[in-house]
Amino acid sequence: MSVFAVYVLCTGLLVTLLALNVSRMRIRLRIANGDGGNVLMKSAIRAHANAVEHVTIQGLIVLALELRQITALPLAVVAGGFCIARLLHAWGMLGHAFQLRRIGAGGTYLAELGGLLLLGLQLSGAI
Repeated sequence: MSVFAVYVLCTGLLVTLLALNVSRMRIRLRIANGDGGNVLMKSAIRAHANAVEHVTIQGLIVLALELRQITALPLAVVAGGFCIARLLHAWGMLGHAFQLRRIGAGGTYLAELGGLLLLGLQLSGAI
């Protein structure tokens, strides 16, 4: 099974749901463009944009690791941990639960740095 394919499924679903939430908020609040100065709209837009920013770079990391044939377990931990972290971050942003947002952000950075460390070690021949 391709860890990257599962990663794309999970993060693609998350980003799509966050985009749908932005559209739902636009309809509900009657805001065609921008955030209209509405705090809820700003949160929805930022949750979606932040996910896209991180999903893209982590996707490249996961793909590079898979192409380098990194052992499935470390790759699954990096990709799975990232997916869980992004879910917590989005939930925290949209639910205004700052602690979840903080945990999600920390987990995101750990997964990204962990993936980059794995890739660096693999490229250097250390693993």
